[in-house]
Amino acid sequence: MLQLDFVAPNLTATLEGEIDHHSSQYLRTRIDEAVEATHPKRLTMDFSQVSFMDSSGIGLVMGRFKLMKQLGGSVEVTGASGSIKRVMTLAGLDKLAPIH
Repeated sequence: MLQLDFVAPNLTATLEGEIDHHSSQYLRTRIDEAVEATHPKRLTMDFSQVSFMDSSGIGLVMGRFKLMKQLGGSVEVTGASGSIKRVMTLAGLDKLAPIH
């Protein structure tokens, strides 16, 4: 469901499976704990293994963007499939963080 890798100064969160109301709370908690423990300059959220995402995924990215901004860091999204990337773009996330 989630793999966290810190290679100073960057933290990568590799998400897996479905991101919905049920999984998003767990993901938020785990990612936030890792960010607070490592204080990365950049948080990369890797969506390459995500098969489904509802609006909870948008909230997940937006919340991590706000957290990283408070810490003086940044967020980038990588590996998003076409449909997930389209949802993120329609929600305006591409204005907050690069989506690759």
